[in-house]
Amino acid sequence: MAKIDLTPFLERVQRENLNMEAILVEQDGQEVARHFWAPEHRRNQYSVSKSFTSAAVGFAVAEGLFALEDLVLSHFAADAPENPPENLQKLTVRDLLTMAPGQDAAYLMGGDREKLAERTDDFVRFCLAQPFPYAPGTHFKYNNMGPYLAGVLVQRKAGCSLVDYLMPRLFLPLGIAHPHWETDPRGMTFGAGGLEISPSELLAFLRLYVNDGQLGGRQVLSREWIRQSEAVQVETAPFVALEKTDNRFGYGFLFWRGQHNSFRADGKYAKFAIALRDLRTVAVLNAQDTRQQGVLDAFWDTVYPQLER
Repeated sequence: MAKIDLTPFLERVQRENLNMEAILVEQDGQEVARHFWAPEHRRNQYSVSKSFTSAAVGFAVAEGLFALEDLVLSHFAADAPENPPENLQKLTVRDLLTMAPGQDAAYLMGGDREKLAERTDDFVRFCLAQPFPYAPGTHFKYNNMGPYLAGVLVQRKAGCSLVDYLMPRLFLPLGIAHPHWETDPRGMTFGAGGLEISPSELLAFLRLYVNDGQLGGRQVLSREWIRQSEAVQVETAPFVALEKTDNRFGYGFLFWRGQHNSFRADGKYAKFAIALRDLRTVAVLNAQDTRQQGVLDAFWDTVYPQLER
């Protein structure tokens, strides 16, 4: 397997002053590119966390803890407002994974959580009390509410934190030691963000997906769940600005679709794990830069063309 010449990528990073932290590329199970701008360490992967929550939901569904088509209020009746609106009554677990729960505003985002915690410690009740002006599944709106509630549902049904739930099922099989993961004011793992893992650990996660859930001859996560997760579950192009090229290819179960038939776990400040199933490739890009599409473009323009077909 030929190594990739990272020179064009590194020159692009320098020319555009992209604040990169790491790039790792693996094809056919072999490392073909690696560069770190600082020693490798665990860092907040922001919304990449959502894709791990997606995997947790996959395990929970397989174990019969709940079903994708369950109505959310069948599990959160005690948290719902009085006389819940019709669209909230129609909301399913599936809708929590697709960024299409029927809302037109984003909740529990970034610094909003700290301000909200000053007013209430009940983030679940807060989420369900917000407006749902659209029928579920009809309106894409990137939002932390859905994955947060999905993560809470897993934790309530499993009787443990998301970290503890995923340790024997995902983290330990992948060689990932107990990670830190943000919690809400009541101590529930925040399934929409705040997971701290290293680029190499993130690569191991996406490698599992490219390998259809198999690891060492064992089926860790079901192939069917992985294929559903990476497939387009909701169209995004009508709701995303033209310049955000890679965000216009659709959204799966807490995974983005992207250029060149890719899918990815995607976090704030250009934290990416990209899967190219057709080329048997996984790439991890970690940056601390608001120009997320710029980081992706640098990868597509300089690294992607060198991958073996």
